[in-house]
Amino acid sequence: MQEKYIDETKQGEAFAIAEKPENSKKLFLESYGCQMNFSDSEIVASILNEQGYNTTLNVEEADLILLNTCSIREKAEQTVRMRLSQFKNQKKSNPNLTVGVLGCMAERLKTKFLEEEHLVDLVVGPDAYRDLPNLLAQTEDGRDAINVILSKEETYADINPVRLGGNGVTAFVTITRGCDNMCTFCVVPFTRGRERSRDPHSIIEECKDLWENGYKEITLLGQNVDSYLWFGGGAKKDFKNASDLQKLTAVNFAQLLDMVATSVPEMRIRFSTSNPHDMTTDVFEVMAKHDNICKYIHLPVQSGSDRILEKMNRQHTREEYLNLINKAKEIMPEIAFSQDMIVGFCGETEEDHQMTLSLMREVEYDYGYMFAYSERPGTPAHKKMEDDVPADIKQRRLTQVIALQGELSRKRMESYVGRNHEILIEGTSKKNENQWKGRNSQNAVCVFDKEEGQKLGDIVTVFVHGNTQGTLLGKTVN
Repeated sequence: MQEKYIDETKQGEAFAIAEKPENSKKLFLESYGCQMNFSDSEIVASILNEQGYNTTLNVEEADLILLNTCSIREKAEQTVRMRLSQFKNQKKSNPNLTVGVLGCMAERLKTKFLEEEHLVDLVVGPDAYRDLPNLLAQTEDGRDAINVILSKEETYADINPVRLGGNGVTAFVTITRGCDNMCTFCVVPFTRGRERSRDPHSIIEECKDLWENGYKEITLLGQNVDSYLWFGGGAKKDFKNASDLQKLTAVNFAQLLDMVATSVPEMRIRFSTSNPHDMTTDVFEVMAKHDNICKYIHLPVQSGSDRILEKMNRQHTREEYLNLINKAKEIMPEIAFSQDMIVGFCGETEEDHQMTLSLMREVEYDYGYMFAYSERPGTPAHKKMEDDVPADIKQRRLTQVIALQGELSRKRMESYVGRNHEILIEGTSKKNENQWKGRNSQNAVCVFDKEEGQKLGDIVTVFVHGNTQGTLLGKTVN
């Protein structure tokens, strides 16, 4: 598992920040799901830090517990419900404790948490975090509080996020919110609303501030980063109504990427997540132009079958996807790709499945995130299609996809052996405290022995002499 992509079914992670001595209340904040949720948690912590809350890693001492949740898969929601049940017991011994749900589950389930299940006191959607002080005041008066209104404008551009936990070396910078693509299997457009982009100048200022504070790598973040389009604010779908001047001065993702790379020329830059429908060749050209932009793209495909892609409303064909991959490789021969893949989607046949396997072989992904399809209530697929692939067939197909990706990952890792790589030291290896861990430009994790004079945040040249399926093994070149 690559470290910058967070599995939405994993256990939540709690973080703490430096305390303000004058703050008297304790916030326990736990995040689940994608990178966007973890980035949003930093915004929430920043807002509440100004309201008298210091974060804590000890849930027992918390005055306020917030779970930033994910709805992308059923297992993620089940995990959150189990966690909320634990807090319900904690409230019995601490009647003053306030428990709230943030994020996508809050948006999807709305009043169900409050009125039917009585699990929480507070329900806040992704676009309503500025309202947290008012909502908390309502709970202090003994009232349940909810705000799940979606916005066409909110980007939190003026809020300087606190950096929760982390290593002080890498950070997320959110550039877009929401999604307009309406894939039939996905709840994101319904839980995060219309797509809108953040003012590029605020993005650049945040990146500069991170560099000045010692950070060495940023990941530009959004549901679809490559569909970034700034024309003065508002939903992307309203761009057609923009003035001639707004259209003339609009900034797209390739232009933003060029601006960021130029403004912080020594900062490593990554971005996630991309959509093939929105990706353009000029992005590849900007990546090739700047040495500080990492040569790696996470480019979800979901299926190798045109028939299934059409049912998923992916808005790209297999041929269009492969043309993008090939064009990127022409411009940057050293580029690496990772994928998202769903097996067992509605009506998927064995022939469709084999086309997915053949596409994987053709692209030769470095790694991937692979799942069996599970219905999400409220999506077009749930409303209009039958989930007709039996569970045992889904599992067999998933096993085959995972096994093939394992072969491809090992092959890709082997291709990095025998060469020098620039590795950013991100921390100590979990398996050996005498080794560093970091990643190369292609996002491959590398471990190597610590040497005198090296420190967190250094970029060092490492000769890779071996590999496992998912890790490079190296030695520092002096």
